[in-house]
Amino acid sequence: MLTGLPTDPMLLLSVINTKLRDYYPSLDALCEDMQVSKTALVEKLGTIDYEYNEQKNQFE
Repeated sequence: MLTGLPTDPMLLLSVINTKLRDYYPSLDALCEDMQVSKTALVEKLGTIDYEYNEQKNQFE
C-alpha cells in the first residue's frame, strides 16, 4: 500500500528518489520506516519503466 504518497507515477518517482537520496540508505529502510509495500512501489514505478538500482540507491 502506498498511502500518503502521490498516485501519479512521475510525482511518486521524484518523492521516492528524493527520500532515498536524503534520508534512507536503502529501499528496504524507506519501505520499513514509511510502512509502504516495496512490491507495490516497485510495480508502480515499473509502469513508467523505472527500476531500483541498489548500488545507486535510486530508481532509474
